[in-house]
Amino acid sequence: MAKKSKKIAEDPKTTGHSWDGIEEFDNPMPRWWLWTFYATIIWGVGYTIAYPAWPMISGATSGLLGWSTRANVAADIQRAEDANKENWDQLASVDLAEIEKNPELNAYASKAGASVFMTFCAQCHGSGAAGAKGYPNLLDNDWLWGGRIEDIHATVAHGIRNEEDPDARYSEMPAFGDILSKEEIDQVVNYVMSLSKTPRDASMVAAGETVFMDNCATCHGDDATGDRSMGAPNLRDAIWLYGGDYDTLKTTVTYSRFGVMPAWSSRLSDAQIRAVAAYVHQLGGGE
Repeated sequence: MAKKSKKIAEDPKTTGHSWDGIEEFDNPMPRWWLWTFYATIIWGVGYTIAYPAWPMISGATSGLLGWSTRANVAADIQRAEDANKENWDQLASVDLAEIEKNPELNAYASKAGASVFMTFCAQCHGSGAAGAKGYPNLLDNDWLWGGRIEDIHATVAHGIRNEEDPDARYSEMPAFGDILSKEEIDQVVNYVMSLSKTPRDASMVAAGETVFMDNCATCHGDDATGDRSMGAPNLRDAIWLYGGDYDTLKTTVTYSRFGVMPAWSSRLSDAQIRAVAAYVHQLGGGE
């Protein structure tokens, strides 16, 4: 049986709690600690009154001081825009071809365009603009709709095959699975492969050329080098948007492709579109 501890006359009162004969003294908190605790409570109540704090149904209490992190960020952005207003105004007014002739403006356009590209374009074309399957590489000199800065500007502004801009670049490849027989599709695929590499079945190339001339040359040209006015790709350069292997080409011919790019004229200012056009143009593939 546990022994009870002896009480000393000078000991403070206990809380009444006891564990195995051990009792807990009822020592008062230090005054400095109590006052600090009360001060934090008062400060906390005052903070929730002065600053945004309490969540509501559609927002939070704004606080008596009206302080807002969003307003501060907006003010910082506005200061930056005001500082660069002269550059943006010049970029919006000068002819596109004149941008690269002005070293200071061209440097600003490239940096501003890189920022626009990373924000709005890198999701599809990649942070390095090398593209991906179905998204064009912007570093080479293979352009579906033209690589002059004016062409790039038009493509960015109006987009491709979208339904929101009446000036969007538009072309549509037929699904030849509904037009040609399976044998004819095999023939034309082998012919197209022969233009830049070894076909799967060389015996089909001659027949495939006939199929190509009858059905594909209208857009891709008799020499299969494409037509930029129609967005028809060059089939001789071994640069493929979706892939140049036999199975992928057969899928393309059978079902066609229909990539869509949004029109950025409703999302970006003309100066921003000019900046990103200048940036893409100077990446190495611009004409």
